[in-house]
Amino acid sequence: MFRVKICGVTRPDDADMCVAAGADAIGLNFYPPSPRYVSPEVAEAIAGRIPAAVLKVGVFVNAPADVVRTICQQVGLDAIQLHGDELPQTARELAERRLIKAFRCATPDRQWVTDYLDGCEALGCRLEAVLIDACQSGSYGGTGQVAEWSLVRELQAVRVPVPIILAGGLRPENVAAAIAATRPAAVDTASGVESSPGRKDPARVRDFVRNALTAFAKHD
Repeated sequence: MFRVKICGVTRPDDADMCVAAGADAIGLNFYPPSPRYVSPEVAEAIAGRIPAAVLKVGVFVNAPADVVRTICQQVGLDAIQLHGDELPQTARELAERRLIKAFRCATPDRQWVTDYLDGCEALGCRLEAVLIDACQSGSYGGTGQVAEWSLVRELQAVRVPVPIILAGGLRPENVAAAIAATRPAAVDTASGVESSPGRKDPARVRDFVRNALTAFAKHD
């Protein structure tokens, strides 16, 4: 899948910089209320600069499946991240794609995640991974709030059948500690490496990727 994803990239130059820093996934946000929203046309220009070896992930919030498919085809996305209140039925509608489902958790609730995975299995579809994010009322990610790290360990303890991505409030300063504490398959950041919403800070991106990869190498 990937180990380090920089999400909410809004400019081609920022995509170039994230790739040069060593990120192996770039997130493009298609949720219009987000300050990191990019139109399909802008996303297409950004995606055209991203090497094939780097995963292009489209972030969608409660978007109809046909809209998601159209954008995926236009932009050339490699994977879809469902970051809203989508039910397993939506995952089934998009089962031909690589799917990541985000869970915005105010408190540790492994049952919510395991029930969702069971629902997907019952419908004959499988997720690529689950992403654990923080929860803030009225927002769908990118808040800078720290997620419930303990939930990752709880999910690992019950051996969920898909990789776990940790997001939510990750920064260069805490990503190594987060990896040491939770041993996720991957990490994801947006606001933690920004100078302003949607504008990535080169030094923070470099530090985040370096610190994350060093921690993964230490704890693998």
